Amino acid sequence: EWTPIPGRFKDYIAMPKGNMYQSLHTTVIGPFGERMEVQIRTTDMHRVAESGIAAHWKYKEGKGYDEKEVKRFTWIRQLLEWQQELDDSKEFMDTVRVELFPEDVFIFTPKGDVKGFPKGSTPIDFAYSVHTDVGHRCVGAKVNGKLVPLKYELKTGDIVEVITSPHHTPSKDWLKIVKSTRARNKIRAWVKTEERTRSITLGREICEKEFRRYSLNFGKLQKTGELKKVALEFGFVAEDDLMASVGYGKLSSNQILSKLIPAEKLEAAREHKETRIGKVIEALKGKSSSAIQIDGVEDVLVRFGKCCNPLPGDDITGFITRGRGVTVHTADCPFAMSSEPERRIEVAWNKGRKSALPVKIRVLCNDEKGILANIATAITNCEANISSASIQSTLDKKGENLFEVDVTDLDHLKKVFAAVSKVKGVIKVERLKS
Repeated sequence: EWTPIPGRFKDYIAMPKGNMYQSLHTTVIGPFGERMEVQIRTTDMHRVAESGIAAHWKYKEGKGYDEKEVKRFTWIRQLLEWQQELDDSKEFMDTVRVELFPEDVFIFTPKGDVKGFPKGSTPIDFAYSVHTDVGHRCVGAKVNGKLVPLKYELKTGDIVEVITSPHHTPSKDWLKIVKSTRARNKIRAWVKTEERTRSITLGREICEKEFRRYSLNFGKLQKTGELKKVALEFGFVAEDDLMASVGYGKLSSNQILSKLIPAEKLEAAREHKETRIGKVIEALKGKSSSAIQIDGVEDVLVRFGKCCNPLPGDDITGFITRGRGVTVHTADCPFAMSSEPERRIEVAWNKGRKSALPVKIRVLCNDEKGILANIATAITNCEANISSASIQSTLDKKGENLFEVDVTDLDHLKKVFAAVSKVKGVIKVERLKS
């Protein structure tokens, strides 16, 4: 007697693998208790399974084929597409390996069509399989008629419907949850294009500001072709490539200026600016004491950027602000990264002085009775003062609490985070830098 093992039957004929493999699989227990896998397929299917699609194609040569036959080999076109999209040969091989030997799940479209995906795939993977624009605009999905989060893992037999919005765009975080190569490549391409666009805009803004300080007109330099020449000198094809490089931080505006202004004139202008900055610092000396050291100079008026709220322990940078002294920002603050380089000045935390500084934190928790009091107690037990608090409930019955807390440094803040995280019902604690 040959007893079948439940759950071990697989129908790869109704739902072929991506590499065109077709067969019926089942596992049975033989008369002596041994397990045996049985595979049932036609001669044509066996040829593909044993010798690959190349042998199958060769066998078909001379017999002609129609559009239906060509569609069976769409995955070959996918190979060519991946080869074009992936520059790294190792990444290409890893992609092919994953796609050729996956644990597939098979889901249905609302029209009843079957689509196969690697195990762990999400509605985002499905959306990109429909069309790139559908993937880009995906905001949600219904699985078997019920709304599910985008990180939901699809299961064989699921009926998936994508919800889109014309104003929605992909998130870089999607790369952490998608499994299919098509979705991953399309998201990467979008992110790369978006980052390039932002970098071009940022690079242009930086150059325009810097050029004005040397009485250069950005638009005029474009019209006369001077910027095009500079781009070519740096090995770029177009001006946008040059601006993107500045936006990425690979090139500085000063490097571009060195191609537009004679070296001696540029150096004289820089010396003049350094003298002016020195005068500003001297004029501000003695007006304030702070926990910041500026190139070894003490008693300079110092403010902290409200856009990032730096704390002792953060990597910081400073900027000369006319009439306001030096403003301190975190090193990764978007404002700091886009500000004029010649106003930047090295700053460091004064380890000999400690004073409480305000920091904003967001606490997401279950909307339960008494939880706010428990959170407040946890904060004050860490010897941190609560300056202000804002509480509101979300639609999914969660509490979103915003606190402004006075702490001495980054380590102090970490202690507060640890204490609040231990409060029963707290889901997430994060620092808000703006």
